[in-house]
Amino acid sequence: MMGLCDVPVNGERPPLNVRIVDTCRMEGYRIVKLYYESLPQLYVPANLYIPDNITTPRPAILYVCGHARTQKVHYQPHARRFAQLGFVCLIIETIQWGEVLGEHWGCYANGWFHWYSRGYTPGGVELWNAIRGLDLLCERPEVDDEKLGVTGISGGGAQSWYIAAADVRVKAVAPVCGASTLKAQILTKTIDGHCDCMMPINTFGWDFHDIGALIAPRPLLIGQADRDGLNQVESVRDIYHGVKQIYDLYHAGDLISLVETPGGHSYHPISRQKTFSFFLKYLMDQDIPFQDIADVDTTKKAQLSAQELQVYVNGPPADDRTKTIQDSFIGIAAAPAVQSAAEIPALRENVVSFLKEKTFAAFPANPAPLAGRLEFRTADDGRFGRTTYSFVSECDWRLRVEIQWRHNEVERHPILVVLRNPEEERWSSEEFASSVGEKYNVAFFEARGIGDTGWAPNQQWHIRRASAWTGRTIASMRVYDVLRCIEFLKTLPGISEKDIVLAAQDEMTVVALHAGLLDKTISALVLKNPVESQNMSSQPNGRGPAVEMLNCLRVTDTFQIPALLVTTKVYLIGNVPATYQWSLDVDRKLGSGRIQVIADI
Repeated sequence: MMGLCDVPVNGERPPLNVRIVDTCRMEGYRIVKLYYESLPQLYVPANLYIPDNITTPRPAILYVCGHARTQKVHYQPHARRFAQLGFVCLIIETIQWGEVLGEHWGCYANGWFHWYSRGYTPGGVELWNAIRGLDLLCERPEVDDEKLGVTGISGGGAQSWYIAAADVRVKAVAPVCGASTLKAQILTKTIDGHCDCMMPINTFGWDFHDIGALIAPRPLLIGQADRDGLNQVESVRDIYHGVKQIYDLYHAGDLISLVETPGGHSYHPISRQKTFSFFLKYLMDQDIPFQDIADVDTTKKAQLSAQELQVYVNGPPADDRTKTIQDSFIGIAAAPAVQSAAEIPALRENVVSFLKEKTFAAFPANPAPLAGRLEFRTADDGRFGRTTYSFVSECDWRLRVEIQWRHNEVERHPILVVLRNPEEERWSSEEFASSVGEKYNVAFFEARGIGDTGWAPNQQWHIRRASAWTGRTIASMRVYDVLRCIEFLKTLPGISEKDIVLAAQDEMTVVALHAGLLDKTISALVLKNPVESQNMSSQPNGRGPAVEMLNCLRVTDTFQIPALLVTTKVYLIGNVPATYQWSLDVDRKLGSGRIQVIADI
């Protein structure tokens, strides 16, 4: 879910190749300016605060920065205070801000919604960089590798949750203003202010209760401001109470605590002092009341300048991948080399199995009753009239399908199911289907977000991100709707179950292809202007086609699907991207003739 599928989480890791640039000598401690390679050519600038006169290994804190633009400069009072309290403290920069300006805002600001299809979250890179930061601390002679803690605020708060959940070397963790429930994020729309790094690729529909369960029973201090504009305090209380139940199962309820402080999305003296007291207790065995611990010194004279703390004096290494790591952190599946028709069924099953587990995991385990309902009928449209039905696709989603009967609806005949597009022009789908053979009845289906259940275009950006955060996407939900529509149509007396053809244009061709992959009873697909790839960016405002599906590019891409359909015929019309030549070549090589480029339906 964090996209660590291509990094060596287990087993041997590449060398850190730590480069020490300089050391700042301070009163009572020193600051080592360094950088390390978390992966080959992926460099992490950091400052290592080391107390003076260390005679035995000390506990260490990994401080992970939030979204402050100057990173380790902005958060230096925290690292300095930890050093003054006797901790070794490594403060690392994110890939977004600081000395190298990389990307966190792919979906948030750049329209890179294909990150979801790749299974990529910048939070995964931050998590990996932090794990390697722990590796660095464990290699230092000044550090007791059995006493490691992690803390940070905002994005650093979220990362604190993830790091502790992913790495059992973390013995105590104190996230601040870094989490709230998905329900709260979406209902209050605080999600709209959050960076893409704040949530995993939520393949399995997890929430922070689940993350906290992985941390238990290790000491956990949750800090939260009560008027935080990004995290509703009531939802943080809900997380705390939910996770505490897990701690109670371990008989460790006293090891989790919630500290609420007044104010907005920021630290408060109490949250800082309680954090220091927390780590002193659980990493140093010193039980000191928080009131007796001095707060950080934020006076101007106490701060070192950005130049004084700078690691890359002459710029980052020439081969640094930080600015482009989103393109290589997770590998996407290459089109397979197919030698014989006998290989296709196994390839299909492999793809379907992956998609069901990693892309369509949010499909309901227990589908709602279809509850089909006749909404309208007329004898004025079609040889035998037109009927409008509705059915329940998923709980609270009643969708419409309209059937033009070219044959008596009590006799079974083939049916062409045309998927309407979001914001399509009036009669566009009818024109698309106008030249279909007379043997077909024709159905026009509106999946969710289309027609009667459509939403305002300016909501598309929010819905795309909110859907992904809950473990689904607009496109994947529409795939489910199409499958349910076909299931409903099969209950009608005039529909031949053995001859159902799915037709789609533009954006909805992605939905049709995946529906055809999942439902072998679909006899043919008719695709006009099929989408080139799911590895393409969108408009920054989130409007327009929404074809992303979680993790799908790790196993296939839309243009490969026609070759995997085994018995389903595929007809390509209109502007057929060059990417589809792969499926056409496979089909030609195998001599099946299933895939054809035609002039019209």
